[in-house]
Amino acid sequence: MPAAVLRRLLPKPPLWVAMYHSIADSPDDPYQVTVSPVRFARQLHWLGDRGLRGVSVRELLAAAAAGRARGLVGLTFDDGYADFVESAVPLLRRHGFTATVYVLPGRLGGDNAWDERGPRRPLLDEDGIRRAAAAGMEIGSHGLHHVDLVELAGFDDEGLAAETRHSRELIEDITGDPVDGFCYPYGKVDARVVRAVRKAGYRHACAIDPGPLSSVFALPRVHVGEADTSWRLTAKRILHPLRRRRPADVIPAQSGPARAVLS
Repeated sequence: MPAAVLRRLLPKPPLWVAMYHSIADSPDDPYQVTVSPVRFARQLHWLGDRGLRGVSVRELLAAAAAGRARGLVGLTFDDGYADFVESAVPLLRRHGFTATVYVLPGRLGGDNAWDERGPRRPLLDEDGIRRAAAAGMEIGSHGLHHVDLVELAGFDDEGLAAETRHSRELIEDITGDPVDGFCYPYGKVDARVVRAVRKAGYRHACAIDPGPLSSVFALPRVHVGEADTSWRLTAKRILHPLRRRRPADVIPAQSGPARAVLS
């Protein structure tokens, strides 16, 4: 059998999407959500040295729909920390990379009050969100207040709609651009929450390890932290297709109806 035919028949590996949070120097990091700027710079060099390019989720899925996702890595930043603009964006731009940052319009200029332990970290305000968008980064929603949507969905339809649909509307008011992406707080997701995100008008959403719910509305991701040196990143990239077996995804085209593809 010709090699080209064999490659078409073999299962395609899942899209590789990295999950970051805060880019800052922080000795107190009980939840392991902080990567120092020095380590982050080295991780970006690791990607570039291997011919990989970091892109937003929007760009990654558009490339996958067109069959051009090879060599692309999705870069995502949860919680919308202010240090995204201060520390991450300059390093991303230096490498010619983009990323998606998921913000909390119900906590603009606030802090990570949902974390019971660890230091308080400032969140992006409206100006910071606009600066990130102006730098070419995709702005997505992380809900209004960073609450567990699976728990919320069990008893509060109005609250679920606010966390999904209304958060999208608020961000669009800030940026003046469509908001296509959502990220489930704590990575928690179930079928009802996925339906709410789709109903709210999003075109894609990120989880962590959604298992059988994996799709363009529940993309699995790989956590990247301060401890991820070159060899650990290599191991994570090799193991990702084994840990995140991917069914056929429905990836929205740039225009017109969605179409089913594998990338």
